Amino acid sequence: MIEETPQRTELSELGEFGLIDHLTKEIELINPSSKVGVGDDAAVIDNTGFQTLVSVDLLVEGVHFDLTYMPFRHLGYKAAVVNFSDIAAMNGTPKQIIVGLAVSNRFPVEAIEEIYEGLTTACKKYKVDLVGGDTTSSISGLFLSITVIGQAKEDAICYRKGASANDLLCVSGDLGGAYMGLLLLEREKAVYKANPAMQPDLDGYDYVLERQLKPEARMDIVDKLKVVDIKPTSMIDISDGLASEILHLCKASALGCRIYEDKIPIDPMTFSVAEEFNLTPTIAALNGGEDYELLFSISQSDYEKIRGIADITVIGHFTEDTNCFLITTDEQAIPLMAQGWDGLKKQK
Repeated sequence: MIEETPQRTELSELGEFGLIDHLTKEIELINPSSKVGVGDDAAVIDNTGFQTLVSVDLLVEGVHFDLTYMPFRHLGYKAAVVNFSDIAAMNGTPKQIIVGLAVSNRFPVEAIEEIYEGLTTACKKYKVDLVGGDTTSSISGLFLSITVIGQAKEDAICYRKGASANDLLCVSGDLGGAYMGLLLLEREKAVYKANPAMQPDLDGYDYVLERQLKPEARMDIVDKLKVVDIKPTSMIDISDGLASEILHLCKASALGCRIYEDKIPIDPMTFSVAEEFNLTPTIAALNGGEDYELLFSISQSDYEKIRGIADITVIGHFTEDTNCFLITTDEQAIPLMAQGWDGLKKQK
């Protein structure tokens, strides 16, 4: 049986404006705050009665993603979701995104279509409008920049600062899975480079692979906290590793903390894969990053309200002193260090 050659449309056939029209022709606006979207010199957004939240994330090929194993659709989806997560971390709701894309001529139109399919799939799921952006050429790979615009009532916004001594530190979901997924993908990439005839061995690893390739923003946790009338005293999303994010919260509120190793939520598959790599699962949770769970604090008086909420775990508390410690399972106090991702530092 002869396989059909996949269609390849050169970017030069459409040009910049033709490509934009091609990618955005079916986009429809769903939020009342989105007054004007793609097609004019600027989007028009009306956030009357709300504070406007804005965040931007730049994804660079070879730094933030590897197209050897990152499908274009997943790249688009993940690029949108990680920005939605920033708005969730402010206790807000994402409403619009603006997409910047720089692409070299080694990519066909079909590849860019797949990125946009991922973006629009994420937007539909989270009820966010894609309202504009820019597309240009690149001589060194693929660059994707997403600006997200959200909204929140002024008295509902959560910041990194605001915690008090003895406030409880909580996390959503489980941690370390995204890093384990990355290690698996990098392992199979190395095997493929050594022998292109080898097929990737990824069966049975679906959970950690999805954590890496297709994360989700925890808007459900934001909604659950509102239902029980809890406003976190501080909050951040876990993009660079639990240890790094905890230290951000401590610094912002001039506090220390104690977190407990046996309280950190880790999925059984994360444990299993960590053992394959001779890695301590706690290290993956503390320093792996890209979990996009929420780390937040609440007053002790709110503990009863969250105790029955699935997917929230209390892992420690803030302290008056500014020392930050992990209390291990054998009751040793180990100083917390930020060893997660830093985009401007040399990665070991």
